Amino acid sequence: MPTFSNIFEKDVYKGLTAYPKNLSSKYFYDEKGDKIFQQIMNMPTYYLTNAEYEIIETYRKELANLFDDENGFDIIELGAGDGKKTKVLLRYLEQNKYNFTYQPIDISKYALRDLKDSLESELPNLKVIPQEGMYFEILNRLSEYKKRKKIILVLGSNIGNLVHEKAIDFLQNIKSSMNEGDLLFMGFDQKKHPQKIINAYSDEEGVTEAFNKNLLTRINNELDADFNIDKFLHWETYDPETGTAKSFLVATEDQNVNIKKINLEVSFNAWETLHTEVSQKYDDQIVNWLATKANLKVISQFKDSKCLFKDYLFSI
Repeated sequence: MPTFSNIFEKDVYKGLTAYPKNLSSKYFYDEKGDKIFQQIMNMPTYYLTNAEYEIIETYRKELANLFDDENGFDIIELGAGDGKKTKVLLRYLEQNKYNFTYQPIDISKYALRDLKDSLESELPNLKVIPQEGMYFEILNRLSEYKKRKKIILVLGSNIGNLVHEKAIDFLQNIKSSMNEGDLLFMGFDQKKHPQKIINAYSDEEGVTEAFNKNLLTRINNELDADFNIDKFLHWETYDPETGTAKSFLVATEDQNVNIKKINLEVSFNAWETLHTEVSQKYDDQIVNWLATKANLKVISQFKDSKCLFKDYLFSI
């Protein structure tokens, strides 16, 4: 394998030389991708955001009491994004004089910048400590922090981007950063009518398609590649038996792509797939099974009025 200057180059090379071809969904989130995802979250077919927003708004007082500690506490959010849902909780905590800090963690420096700016405007007295980087690199450092209770937030069903085996690893990594008394509050999109799930990831307006294809645009811009975006089709599938939704880019004709920065030429056959994302759906049985495998305990759960989405509270 060639020498690479960063992990993005390495992952793109690895994914495009694999069979079947794949790219990681974590690379959707450059500056343009962040903005497109904000549009997705505001679409009526993308029910996840509003459902979880309702949960946090409905249970903010109960959550505040569960999170509280006599020495104060620190909220550490993985994949904070624009913080739309989290702000509901942060505003309540600040208004009611809870002793806490907020530490958003995100791979996207653009998302963190915009979040910090908006919080300075909306909640100027809030102590915010943004941290850019991979979740577990930062969590490993925070695991040594034992002075105050840690509340780890993972909203938006981020865990759904992982197959079950990887999800268990993800939960185990979080658990290893937790001390006695710390809590994990995590969102899980629930199984439901298959068409509703398909519609959430394949909107008629083409916003999700633009989000998916932006991954190719990013490779063009950052790795000096020549993907023709118009020669790929966005395609979504959902298997109700396994609860797995998958996103693909499908080549519509034979083509070659040259990626100069990593010295790679990739051939696509007509109708060959490029797998870009997994969006796993859950029920209580699966969540409890995942928790058991990761040596975590489910101590409470919260759902929206339509039972589309749930947030679960875990302890060690």
